[in-house]
Amino acid sequence: MRNLKLIIQREYLARVRNKTFVIMTFLSPIIMVGMIALIAYLSSINNDEKRIVGLHDEANLFEEEFVDTKDITYINYSTYSLEQAIDSVDAKEYYGLLYIPVEEDKTVLSNKIEFFAKDAPSNSFISGVEQKIATKLTNSNLVENGVDLTKLADAKTKVNLQIETFEGEQTSKMANYIKMFFGGAAGYLLMMFIIIYGNMVMRSVIEEKTNRIIEIIISSVKPMQLMLGKILGTSFAGITQFLIWVILGGILLFGLSAVFGLDVQPPEVSQQAVTQAANGEIQKIITDIVNLPLGKLILCFLFYFIGGYFLYSAIYAAIGAAVDNETDTQQFMFPIIIPLMLGIYVGFFSVIENPHGIVSTIFSFIPLTSPVVMLMRIPFGVPWWEILLSMLVLIGTIFLVTLLAAKIYRIGILMYGKKPTYKELYKWLKY
Repeated sequence: MRNLKLIIQREYLARVRNKTFVIMTFLSPIIMVGMIALIAYLSSINNDEKRIVGLHDEANLFEEEFVDTKDITYINYSTYSLEQAIDSVDAKEYYGLLYIPVEEDKTVLSNKIEFFAKDAPSNSFISGVEQKIATKLTNSNLVENGVDLTKLADAKTKVNLQIETFEGEQTSKMANYIKMFFGGAAGYLLMMFIIIYGNMVMRSVIEEKTNRIIEIIISSVKPMQLMLGKILGTSFAGITQFLIWVILGGILLFGLSAVFGLDVQPPEVSQQAVTQAANGEIQKIITDIVNLPLGKLILCFLFYFIGGYFLYSAIYAAIGAAVDNETDTQQFMFPIIIPLMLGIYVGFFSVIENPHGIVSTIFSFIPLTSPVVMLMRIPFGVPWWEILLSMLVLIGTIFLVTLLAAKIYRIGILMYGKKPTYKELYKWLKY
């Protein structure tokens, strides 16, 4: 136990005293907040961009539809010939020219409208133009068939479906997205922690093996103790770095918003929030957040955070012991990344649609994917027996994988000059 403590202390201090570690610990939040600020600034510039569009409507049917807005200014070129209009718009470098020919048959007209531009226009712009023209032509057809548009507009009814639990508690329409946000954030953070600090464990083993320091260390310490010490020491350093990131990032983000008055949220989000507030959705969203099983989520996050990290770090340590350099690790990395990516894929594409479906449930019990998938399922309400069963399976797998990894570690740590194969690793497990 004393040796294990010394190894943990050594690994922790070696990490936190490393210049690269210290620089990235304090530089990463600055870079991240700077990127958020840059994206917010560029989005504001992009939204303030004014587009000038030429309109060549030969029949003058759509003048009322294409009026100036905050983002688009329309210039009427209907008195020009089409060639003159195209040349003028091109010379003045306008966004483009919308050409609407004369055609009595509206069905034929709908397929003859053209938009001339130097570059392809945005999908949102094209969709808006098509919607305006389609609405105009549809209303014109209705009038020709004797339909009173006023009565038709009055007859339209907007349905606002109210969602309520069997206990009589109302929830918002965004309830599933709120749950997915909390669960997805937890699962994604876990995945990133495993990849970043698992690689750190692997590089630490390779470094000591390459420098031949390991031969001295292994003479007085058991391979299992050395492997566990590296995993624990690196994990504590990772947690320290992560906490500094969260605290420093939060301070920087708050200071940026307060000092410079920069809105780090896109304008569309703010507009959506205002609309939802008018409909009473904000209150329901707050209620949904309050009703989330946050206590269960936090406890399970800590467990799966530690369990998932231990499981994958043992594999990373075994890979580091089996090879001589990082280049040789590429053949072993793919089988490790696949379960993590699969867990994220199942979480985002299966859990949100059916959190208690067979796919989501099965992957929340598979040890290599359960830390990610189960965290995404918990906000949707998972029985404790499923969580406990998933935890027991994960604990059992951790012990098994750690024992197997220790066997590879014990042999591979003293092997030099040979690139191991999967067949050789399997042989090492039998020793």
